[in-house]
Amino acid sequence: QMSFVESGGGLVQPGGSLRLSCVVAGLSLEYYTIGWFRQAPGNEREGLSFITGSGRKYYEDSAKDRFTISKDNRKMTVWLQMDNLKPEDTAVYYCAHSYREYIGPMKKNEFGEGGQGTLVTVSS
Repeated sequence: QMSFVESGGGLVQPGGSLRLSCVVAGLSLEYYTIGWFRQAPGNEREGLSFITGSGRKYYEDSAKDRFTISKDNRKMTVWLQMDNLKPEDTAVYYCAHSYREYIGPMKKNEFGEGGQGTLVTVSS
């Protein structure tokens, strides 16, 4: 059974940074794409970035230049480094899986549900 546990969220001031972690179980990161999504109150889940089984990275426009995705297959962990955070980045962040070599742009119905999420609040 697959599981996804997101962590690393919190309260940060505008311009600050956070690194989110997604620890997976029940699947190998070599054989699945892992994507990061976020959902703000009243909004639909929005795709941000993914990393494929082979390590190819993709960023949606909202994540380009400020977010960096990485992974360690042996640690079963995918990270999302977020820099220069803005109030509009406030949301619950989720990781979820898709097939091995996903091709963007990201469509949320082509990924699983993921975990419970981690809340990121950007506010002064």
